[in-house]
Amino acid sequence: MQEKEKLENRYKRICIQLEDLCKSTTNPISRMATVIAILHHKMPHFFWTGFYILENGELFVGPYQGPLACQVLEKNKGICWAGIRRRSTIVVPNVHEFPGHIACDSRSNSEIVVPLFDGNGQPWAVLDVDSKKFDAFSDVDITWLEKIAGLIQPIEKTHSKQ
Repeated sequence: MQEKEKLENRYKRICIQLEDLCKSTTNPISRMATVIAILHHKMPHFFWTGFYILENGELFVGPYQGPLACQVLEKNKGICWAGIRRRSTIVVPNVHEFPGHIACDSRSNSEIVVPLFDGNGQPWAVLDVDSKKFDAFSDVDITWLEKIAGLIQPIEKTHSKQ
């Protein structure tokens, strides 16, 4: 079996498991924590796996697994903010070449950021995954992480715009 097919099959199994687990609560933080625990422990190329939540114009760390995270990301700097501003998934094969990259851990070499949107189409959080490997994320990761991010419901309160 080819690597791409193995990765697809792994994501399929994870997604089925997460769809079932996420039915047990509508609380987005609980869903985030569950998603992160499963992804971090079942995806060998994930080094840091977590969410940043947009609140009052700032990105605060949410549930995560891996090394210590930056608690608040400097406004409009780095890959997570780029995902919020562009309103699309961003894959960075080499974070050291990304202008304004925020290095919470210098061992991270590549990153994928998937924005989450509320019912009005506004970004309210990002799923952020780092890898020690360069060029660790592919179209397979994009497709499945976007689907998995869709399992999280927005926090039910008004969010300030960035």
